[in-house]
Amino acid sequence: MQKNPGLAAVLSFFITGLGQIYNGQIGKGIALFVGAVVSGLLCAVVIGFILLPAVWLYGIYDAYRTAEKINRGAGEGAEGYAGR
Repeated sequence: MQKNPGLAAVLSFFITGLGQIYNGQIGKGIALFVGAVVSGLLCAVVIGFILLPAVWLYGIYDAYRTAEKINRGAGEGAEGYAGR
C-alpha cells in the first residue's frame, strides 16, 4: 500500500512516532514515543534539552524516508517494515 511521505512526516511532527505507526512500524513508533516522553521528563536535566529534539527530528526524518522506501518497494519491501 502506498504511503504519503509528507503525511508521515507531519504526523511525526505533531506526535513523535505517529508517522512510523502510519507506515506500519508499530514497534518503532511506540519506541520513539516512549523515547520522546522519557526525554521530555529529562528536560529538567541538560541532557533532556538535547535528547528530546534529537528524538523528535529523527522521528520526522525516519517516517518520511520509510514511506518513500515503502512506495518504491526498496530494501526489505513493505511487508518487512511492519512492526519495526
